[in-house]
Formats: sequence, C-alpha cells, structure tokens
Amino acid sequence: MRVDLFDFTLPQERIALRPARPRDAARMLLVKGQDAPFEDRTVRDLPDLLEPGDVLVFNDTRVIRAQLEGRRAGGEAKVGATLHKRIDLRRWQAFIRNAKRVKEGDQLIFGGGVTAIAEERHADGSLTLQFEGEEPVEVLLTRAGTMPLPPYIAQKRGVDAQDYEDSQTMFAAQDGAVAAPTASLHFTDRLVEALDARGVARETLTLHVGAGTFLPVKADDTDDHAMHSEFGEISQATATRLNTARDSGRRLIAVGTTSLRLLESAAREDGVIEPFAGDTAIFITPGYRFRAVDGLMTNFHLPKSTLMMLVSALMGRERMMAAYAHAIESEYRFYSYGDSSLLLP
Repeated sequence: MRVDLFDFTLPQERIALRPARPRDAARMLLVKGQDAPFEDRTVRDLPDLLEPGDVLVFNDTRVIRAQLEGRRAGGEAKVGATLHKRIDLRRWQAFIRNAKRVKEGDQLIFGGGVTAIAEERHADGSLTLQFEGEEPVEVLLTRAGTMPLPPYIAQKRGVDAQDYEDSQTMFAAQDGAVAAPTASLHFTDRLVEALDARGVARETLTLHVGAGTFLPVKADDTDDHAMHSEFGEISQATATRLNTARDSGRRLIAVGTTSLRLLESAAREDGVIEPFAGDTAIFITPGYRFRAVDGLMTNFHLPKSTLMMLVSALMGRERMMAAYAHAIESEYRFYSYGDSSLLLP
C-alpha cells in the first residue's frame, strides 16, 4: 500500500508544544461508524461516552531520561545518544547522532562521569552501548540524561524540567520508555473517579515505547517498511480478566496505540488474549483484522506515520482522513502534547 495515501498537510501552529492544563481539559474528537457525525467533545466527557462494563486498557510504562550528550574519548567529536531499547542490565540499543565518528570499541563520555563502550552496529544504524561502572543505568541516566523530545517539538524549543513531569502519566510504574504513551497523559484523579462511578473498569499492561516511534516512514510502500521492536508484558492475571470481560460481552478499549499494539500482539486468531513477555514489532495497516480491541483512545498522529496507518486500519482510511480534516479545520492540537480522539468502529 502506498505510504502517500496517509499524507495530509498540518499547519505548524496546530502542533502542541505543551499539554493542556488541567490535563483532562483537552479536547476530544469522537469518531464512530461511517454514517455518524463527528462530535467535538472534551476528555472530561469520556465517562458519558462509554458504557458501564467497558474496560479501558492503559500502558503503565514510565519515561526515562534517555537522551545523552557527550563526546568520543580521545577526541573532540561530539555525539548524542537516544536510548531506544534495553538489551540487558547494562546494555541499551541507541540511535547515535554523528554516528559516523563512532567505531565499535570506542568509549563515549557523557555528562556526570557517565561512560559507555560502543559495541555492535545494527542494520538500522543504531549501536549497542555497554554502560561502564556498577551503578544501575537508570541512576546514571538520572544524573546525565535529559528527556528526549519529539523532533517536531525539539525544533521549536529546548527540553526543560517541566518536560519530565509532562511526559509521565498517572499510571506510570515501570521504567523503560523513551517516549510517553501520550493518550494516557489526559487522565487525572478526577476523571478516573468519574469513570469508576460510571462502572468503567481499568487494566494495565506494559509496553516500553522506543525512539523508533519518532522516526518517519521512509519507504514508498508499506511492504518495504521495517518496524522497530519494543518490549511488552501482559501478566497471566491481566490476560485472564481481559478474556473474562470479552467473554461476557464487554468492550475492551485501548488507551493509546501502544496498548492496542501489545493487545493485538498477544491475541490469538480466535481473539483470546494470552500472557505476553517479549518483543513486538507488529505493523498494523488497512486490511488488518483486529482480534482483541473494540475501540481506541488516541492523540492525533503524524502524516504518513505507522500510527496514522493503524487508526486507518481501525476506522477506514477515508473516514480517518475526513476526521483529521475536521480536526485541523476545528483547530484541534496535534501530536504528543495535543488533543485526543475516541475511535469506536
């Protein structure tokens, strides 16, 4: 399928540089089946738009300070590293800025006395970094790292202390993400209390979002695009509760494309969700048959991105292109810190 089928023009002023405050004050576009009109709502309306018994599935990953700046030992060549995916306790796969100046075996010196050895170079140009010393890598990142901003925000402003707080959801519990599961950023204690009162259930899973989420699709055809893998986990207890809910006719609504992709990765052909612990590189495009989810709450995505393809697979490409045209005309805020949509096919 041609990638340019998922292209659209977004005015730069529609890109959100900060989240709405309070978080649940963000706008939300309700998109239902083909004949239903679009509805302009707010995130606070969510309890009224769901049914008692619906299950919202959240990603409980926590964003780490995964951006490092430094130089190659024995020289002045400056390098930047964005950690992408944990390999083991001391090794991470990382995208390197100025990677041509780095060879396997080089020592990289970052701020705060943090050092790492460049190891294997991967097909996508990333490197494995072996962090030196005895301290946990998460401690080293707290000392030397900063929050990685998406390019469309980094081009407009620098990272600051507020970004660490803004990137964490109220469900964040498991360290390891390079980017926030942004759909969950809209939730507040007040909103969760209202959902509880409505009888809407909550479950959590873990998918550590990698830096690949920021990368554009460079291929002209979806068949030629290679997804980056990310680590995810669904416990036996969670899988059992989700299957019980579906068996009783209740809807599973993923909060965020990260939750959706892991649920679909864990689901069998018959729709049964199995426990999961491992990597997923699932790539969902139109024509995909959804097995696990009945709806999706998600922010507005980049043109020609894998996530634009995912929402088009769920709702239909023409339907989503029309929804995005409505959102642009209605001055919704786009991308990581932007407004939300509720997709109910």
